[in-house]
Amino acid sequence: MQKRTLGKSAIQVAPIAFGGNVFGWTLDEKKSFEILDAFVAAGFNFMDTADTYSRWVPGNQGGESETIIGKWIKQRNNRSRIILATKVGGDMGEGRNLSKKYILKQVEKSLHRLQTDYIDLYQSHHDDNITPVEETLEAYSQLIREGKVRVIGASNISHDRLIASMECADKSNLPAYQTLQPLYNLYEREKFETEYKSICEKYALGVLPYYSLASGFLSGKYRSEEDVSKSLRGKGIHKKYMNEKGFGMLDALDKVSKQYHTVPASVAIAWLLSKPLIIAPVVSATSRQQLEEIIKGAELQLDKEAVEILEKG
Repeated sequence: MQKRTLGKSAIQVAPIAFGGNVFGWTLDEKKSFEILDAFVAAGFNFMDTADTYSRWVPGNQGGESETIIGKWIKQRNNRSRIILATKVGGDMGEGRNLSKKYILKQVEKSLHRLQTDYIDLYQSHHDDNITPVEETLEAYSQLIREGKVRVIGASNISHDRLIASMECADKSNLPAYQTLQPLYNLYEREKFETEYKSICEKYALGVLPYYSLASGFLSGKYRSEEDVSKSLRGKGIHKKYMNEKGFGMLDALDKVSKQYHTVPASVAIAWLLSKPLIIAPVVSATSRQQLEEIIKGAELQLDKEAVEILEKG
């Protein structure tokens, strides 16, 4: 499997990042281990999580996903073969925070839960829009010097703060973000393509889109209110995606899927991977069938005509 490089770093990853938001939420520890085993057995090596996962579940405090991944890595003794990404700055009960003091405190907790002494890709999860970008980068600089972090990335950060961060890194000789993790999928394209694409091109940022399947909508499994009622995410999907645009997108996915003898989820992933900036879509699966559809997406090569059909959707 051809690997891709994270930005200007030396880190190479297989072209799918498994999204760890499902661990400790829709997957318990046993099922999580089974999915991770199958993911790695298929040749993939990249896992993405966050300290806040899955704090939204009643009874959880955050860190549940990291804890499960840490136990799995320890039991499988495979840390050197895994590229591990996690995030900091999301609300763990104290609000969003990217101050140096907070980052240095939270990284220790993540390292403990992950049962590792280093994080391959440490990402600013949510910008607090208050902390000077230089302070945040200084925190990451210290962690890199200490060997606790290899490279850094950003996720939910404004256009202006991303540019300011990149300019600050260059001017002050501080570590620069190597990746951007934006909301981007076949349905939701405009914000990334109009606000962030040019920045990623200018600074050679590797793009790791989240909600790559639009919370499962682009898999084609939500086509009626009855379908929606069966999912924990269903209510949000119904409100956001089940409209004329969404159904037009599913029609296009159906057409291309038939042409390639595959399923919509695989096509939606393949579309993302056809974009030069995309390194590895972040995708979750809660069953072996879903995982197989994701894996097929990484193997599928769409021609120009298929891409045009999808984008006209």
